[in-house]
Amino acid sequence: MPGLRELTARSRLKKTVRAVTAGCALLLAGSGLAQASTLTLEQALKTAFAGNPDLAAAQWEIGIAEGDRKQAGLIPNPEVSWEAEDTRRDSRTTTMMLSQPIELGGKRGARIDVASRAQDAAGIELENKRNALRADVILAFNSAQTAQQRLQLSRQSLLLAENGLRVVKGQIDAGKSSPVEGTRAQVQLSEVRLELSRAERDQANAYQQLAQVMGAPLPTSTAVQAVTNSMPNVPPPARLLARLNETAELRLAKLQIDQREASLGLERSQRIPDLTVSVGSQYSETDRERVNVVGLSMPIPLFNRNQGNILAAARRSDQARDLRNATELRLRTEIQTTLEQWQTANDEVKAFNQTILPAAQSAVDSATRGFEMGKFGFLDVLDAQRTLISARSQYIQAVSEATDARVRIERIFGDLAVSP
Repeated sequence: MPGLRELTARSRLKKTVRAVTAGCALLLAGSGLAQASTLTLEQALKTAFAGNPDLAAAQWEIGIAEGDRKQAGLIPNPEVSWEAEDTRRDSRTTTMMLSQPIELGGKRGARIDVASRAQDAAGIELENKRNALRADVILAFNSAQTAQQRLQLSRQSLLLAENGLRVVKGQIDAGKSSPVEGTRAQVQLSEVRLELSRAERDQANAYQQLAQVMGAPLPTSTAVQAVTNSMPNVPPPARLLARLNETAELRLAKLQIDQREASLGLERSQRIPDLTVSVGSQYSETDRERVNVVGLSMPIPLFNRNQGNILAAARRSDQARDLRNATELRLRTEIQTTLEQWQTANDEVKAFNQTILPAAQSAVDSATRGFEMGKFGFLDVLDAQRTLISARSQYIQAVSEATDARVRIERIFGDLAVSP
């Protein structure tokens, strides 16, 4: 028959195990203290689009390009001149002229074409920046979610380590364990506390990064919305590759070819000199007579026919074509590689949800029941619980990798939820 002291110690151990197991299940279910407010991804995106300073600065490019387009369509101003021949009052001749430069060779139309291409490019660049900002917000939000979950797991590990130390001390007091076990439990508790400090620091940094991307500070009582178990399906690679020409980056690369071609046309138009037409009046003090004056002037393109600028513009046009081909190749490779990573991460998430996490939870339940029946030791229960925590940590990492891959795709195509 066991003694009263041994029965009391065993009863205390069972109560401790039940408390630890209940706390473990509660934390793994995602429950905790109610937060004052919860930030959703939709709210973070809305705040970023309204308050991000980089996006706000980029939006002014539309107005800048509009001003450049307006300026490109203006014709040259006329010029008024006055001159006097002979400074003596009785014999001098004064001439007043009005000169109007007339652009030849289609210069005005070429300028308008270049400015119009730049105006179109400004719109696409703004779309590209919005896609990039959306991706940055999702990445920052996902990092905050991951840091928040890891902090919860660190707190759970601390609870297990504290209760493990308490159990070991009870076993030492009952004469069933060596003091060495107590030292090991104390070392483990110190390591877990350090991990908790790192997790708290990482969460604070992740929240600061999210606030920076959003362009608005986060209240200290704010927590990000927890990760949902449902994962979006991976779109077929063939469907996305068929839409490659619709991406903002490739459309911009194609438009840059048009811009360089328009610049080449502008440089070619500069070969033809402009004509200046002048009309005026000349008055002679000696003859007391006023005569009309008409003049034409034009530079002679003998040496400078703008040939250097034409050559440079032609080479820039060739360069833009090569850059467009390089962009398409890079995007195709990135899409295929990222979709494979996305599919792999999604498969891991499904495996954790369907097999690994349920099996780890079942191991914890079995070890707990076995301990209550005297078949297992308490260390077996702790090992099962730590295995469950490790599996949960790997599950968080898989979800984060799947989100990162999806964000890289959406950085290229935009929001896949609203895409055809």
